[in-house]
Amino acid sequence: MTYEEYLDEVTTLITELYDVADSDAIKLVVQAQAAEFFVAHDDNENLRTEERALQDARTIYKQSRKKR
Repeated sequence: MTYEEYLDEVTTLITELYDVADSDAIKLVVQAQAAEFFVAHDDNENLRTEERALQDARTIYKQSRKKR
């Protein structure tokens, strides 16, 4: 999948797994992107899998909960 599709998948998983509003899930992914969480994904297409998206969604959500 493309980098943009990957980010969309991570966002969707956050909304589905954690009952987070779309706008809030988008904010979490944008914040993770700004923190360079996805740099390796941009460079390496092999990291853009559904399994990895699930792992990343969990990580991003858990990290957001720790910041509260």
